[in-house]
Amino acid sequence: MPRSCGDGKVELKGRIISKGVAEGEAITTTQPISFYGGVDPDTGEIIEKEHELQGKTIKGKILVFPNGKGSTVGSYTLYRMKKSGTAPAGIVNKDCETVVAVGTIISEIPCVDGIDISKIRTGDLVRLENGVVTIKK
Repeated sequence: MPRSCGDGKVELKGRIISKGVAEGEAITTTQPISFYGGVDPDTGEIIEKEHELQGKTIKGKILVFPNGKGSTVGSYTLYRMKKSGTAPAGIVNKDCETVVAVGTIISEIPCVDGIDISKIRTGDLVRLENGVVTIKK
């Protein structure tokens, strides 16, 4: 249940997948993402054909999407992105699956799931900390 803070902020409580604190501009999609073949690890650009984020970069952003999909190689793609500086600052999922969970943990990318992602819009300033997603509209 979203909690309004009275100062224009909304807090959503979720489950911690990967610990840490991240803050940045949200980029959101209603479509699953495959990190293996759907994202260019050298640039952080979504390259999956006909994906609603195709051509957009996730580098340094809070990436909000329902769940991951695809090969387990996606976990290592996230790790590669983190090492090369093209990874998202944090990830928010409706339902985090194993590929994204492993990828965020080994890469130390903060990740939270169990979130009503429809409450977050592209361009919102979002902070992840201790399983709480704070949205500043």
